[in-house]
Amino acid sequence: MTKPFASRKKFRRHKDSGVALVVALLLLLLISSMTVAMVVSSNSDMLINGYYRSYRGSFYAADSGLNIARQQMVNQLVAAGGGNFSLTAQPIPPGTEAVVAANLNGTYGAAFQPLNSGQAATSWPEKFKLDTTGTTLSAPTCTVIGGGGTCAAPTGAVTGYSYAYNYTLRAFGRSTGNQVTTISDSGTIKINVTGSAGNTTTSFAAYGMFIDQYNLCNGGDLVPGTISGPVFTNGGWTFSTAGQYIFTDTVGSANSNFGYDFSNGCFQSSASSYKKGNTTIAPQFQSGYKLGQPTVPLPQDDYNQQRAVLDGKGTGSTAPSKAELNASLKTVSGSAYPMSGANGVYLPYTINPNTGVATFTGGGIYVQGDASVTLSTSGATGQVYSINQGGTVTTITVDTSSNTTTMSSGGTTVNISGVPAQFDPTSGAFERDATMLYVNGNITSLSGPAQGVPAVSDASAITITAANNVTITGDLLYQHEPVTQTQNQIPGTPADTLIPGNDHGQVLGVYTNKGDIQLNNQQSNKNLEIDASLATISNSGSGGLVNIGGQINTLAIVGGRIQNNIKNINSITRNVFFDRRFAQNGFAPPWFPSTTLSSTGPTSAVYVPTVQRLKWLNNTAYY
Repeated sequence: MTKPFASRKKFRRHKDSGVALVVALLLLLLISSMTVAMVVSSNSDMLINGYYRSYRGSFYAADSGLNIARQQMVNQLVAAGGGNFSLTAQPIPPGTEAVVAANLNGTYGAAFQPLNSGQAATSWPEKFKLDTTGTTLSAPTCTVIGGGGTCAAPTGAVTGYSYAYNYTLRAFGRSTGNQVTTISDSGTIKINVTGSAGNTTTSFAAYGMFIDQYNLCNGGDLVPGTISGPVFTNGGWTFSTAGQYIFTDTVGSANSNFGYDFSNGCFQSSASSYKKGNTTIAPQFQSGYKLGQPTVPLPQDDYNQQRAVLDGKGTGSTAPSKAELNASLKTVSGSAYPMSGANGVYLPYTINPNTGVATFTGGGIYVQGDASVTLSTSGATGQVYSINQGGTVTTITVDTSSNTTTMSSGGTTVNISGVPAQFDPTSGAFERDATMLYVNGNITSLSGPAQGVPAVSDASAITITAANNVTITGDLLYQHEPVTQTQNQIPGTPADTLIPGNDHGQVLGVYTNKGDIQLNNQQSNKNLEIDASLATISNSGSGGLVNIGGQINTLAIVGGRIQNNIKNINSITRNVFFDRRFAQNGFAPPWFPSTTLSSTGPTSAVYVPTVQRLKWLNNTAYY
């Protein structure tokens, strides 16, 4: 009985063995399946995310490429205009748009360009490329601001130019994969260009010839000949068939045409020559011409010249009062300018009550009433003014080397320490020894000591101003001529060439705000030479250079002439030799009338670009 029981027990233990292994294997299989499922799921997510990241990277690459190309368009358009601004030529040249588009396509259209060059190795390697068939920049719509005409041919007082360029851009973007995203952009690039230099002050001495009132085809014809120095009129130039015109420097006018006067009529044209029948009028413009320019403002008065006598600064918007004249001016005997009945010659000087020493305090000589004036030299540095009023002669000698001024009249002499001088109107700093001779009346005769004899010393800078007419009766010559008066006087050079070593600062200006400069030549050979810049100019005046005496054989002017009107000079031959020093560093006679000009030459330009994006489109194809 015992053995069967034992046998059955052994059999049951054999049947239960291995269950744990099976369970373990089943669990292992389950875990493995789950792991595989998780790996597969994770890889799918990574592939999806990687694809999305690559797509977004290529998208951003294309968009960045558009921004780069658009900014390059703006930069290159502005760069093409340069830094200069002109009233006569638009700053951005025509055809620039085609050059810019070609540059963009050549730079960015040949191959994909990296966007992260030089960045960390782990940065996304984004690239872009322009579609050369989808990148265009149209010719601009251009408008002139503040003037007239077109951008290709502006006229008047131009203050700016406005450009509008329509553009289209299409860029491909690429990241790590082969995905390529395409984005397009279109809109308008606007560029406003304005001049920033503002106004400049220019002496009228800088003109070889300036005529204010000159009506085209109705104001008389310009006399033929060679005219040197810059030439300008607030009207228009009319040429005739009487002879050849040669202009050595720039020619300008406010009128947008020239007048060409033939026997059968006067014709207007902006061309540099005009033919009627078998006759052609063709002036020689050796330095070009500019038509349709802004008019040049004229001086209102001669207050600056009057005040220059008193203080050497020459600034002020009103005429000196009797009280100011009384406080500053004295006669040869030391009497102050009287409050009434003031005819006489006066200088600005003070007298020390303790020492009796007289000291010069202003910029020149004040003459009340009509007078005749003779200029002459004394030694190397002395300038002599002989002023005759009704037979009373006052002689004033200014000697810059000894820094003394001597005034003599009727047996009385006063020696004054110092000489007339020009001072900076703002700071009061000394600028140069200079003399303003102001005659509050007419100068009935102005000349040098004799024909061919120097009148202005090498050390003298002089402006002579009259309230009314100035009558020139004889030669006014520099001690040393600054420029040549014939071609090849210096071998191989034209007339009005500066003569080396002859510039000593000597300069003469003659100015009247209300009258004429009259020629009444008293010299026997009927030739007359005036070494000066001559100005008969004012805002409402009608002054000019006019001959009131006998016919002049040869009239030579070494300097320039500035007039309200052209008048009859009754001269067989007229030669005007521009003093080339007047074109250098603002050199001019002291306190000579000046004008405030809007810049006619290149000035600094300010560019303000803006971009108006009208359309942005993702052109990427999806499948």
